[in-house]
Amino acid sequence: MELGLYTFAELTPDPRTGRTITPEQRLRNLLEEATLADEVGLDVFGVGEHHRPDFAVSAPAIALAAIAERTSRIRLTSAVTVLSSDDPVRVFQQYATLDLLSGGRAEIMAGRGSFIESFPLFGYDLADYDDLFAEKLELLLKLRDEVQPVWSGRHRAPLAGAGVYPRPDGQIPIWVAVGGNPSSAARAGYLNLPMALAIIGGLPERFAPFAEIHRRAAAEAGHEPPALSINSHGFLADTSQGAADVTWPSFEAMMNRIGRERGWPPMTRDQFEASRTLRGANFVGSPQEVVEKILFQHDIFGHDRFLLQLTVGSVDHARTMRAIELYGTEVAPAVRAELARRAPVATPSA
Repeated sequence: MELGLYTFAELTPDPRTGRTITPEQRLRNLLEEATLADEVGLDVFGVGEHHRPDFAVSAPAIALAAIAERTSRIRLTSAVTVLSSDDPVRVFQQYATLDLLSGGRAEIMAGRGSFIESFPLFGYDLADYDDLFAEKLELLLKLRDEVQPVWSGRHRAPLAGAGVYPRPDGQIPIWVAVGGNPSSAARAGYLNLPMALAIIGGLPERFAPFAEIHRRAAAEAGHEPPALSINSHGFLADTSQGAADVTWPSFEAMMNRIGRERGWPPMTRDQFEASRTLRGANFVGSPQEVVEKILFQHDIFGHDRFLLQLTVGSVDHARTMRAIELYGTEVAPAVRAELARRAPVATPSA
């Protein structure tokens, strides 16, 4: 299993001090986080896209290109690219450029986005929410496979064989990010695309049908099972209580701010503590607790990748760096060793 991190580069007031760091400092912190993730042996680092004042990254390809120059092996992915409100040609060109700069480490995680600010910003109608994503994903895949594509659709000018450059070092992996939409899981499977399944609330086993839909759709289309990633919130500290005490104020502030926008009830400390248990959605705890939870969910999903969002709201940078260190030096080796031990041993042929 690949283990990694993703972040939205939160730019919110520290719930303890009320202060907000500058966008410049948050981006510099982001580079340090990614560099450390590479140094401690994590496999993937993802950067999300938002167009709001409470997040510092609206152009993840640029942030990932800066990270590429500071790292040597870690894979670099968007998390996500809001493809519905972007131009697939420019997305492909940006990530092809990133792929060349990074020595073939670029990936695209395409999604419809959890916020809607990008739609009016770039002149799209929310009434076309589903159609935009389906059409633009089709074009992005065509760009991946053809240098001079011929294509037409409803929401973009047609392509009549113009070359799209530069070309990447190899074929850029394109993942589909899925929240709670079964048709999205089926589409990813049918198209033979890996799926990133976000689980940020509720019981993990409730999401098992999405993994099954993904695999079944792939099989019905004649494909081998595509890769599956589980993406979740969490935080690590040397002790379980330490992780909870550091994380709770930022979790509460972030989730309640979003909740007010969406009509959710306020998050309580009891709910937060319940989410930290083995069958909860959040990976907040000691390294051993996080190891046990990753393995527990692997029994449910059999997934190929696990990505953890450490900074849900603004968390002290030094503590975030310690969490990355624990994840890379204690959690990742333990998970890899246990999954290797569980792997079936091939029987020599007679």
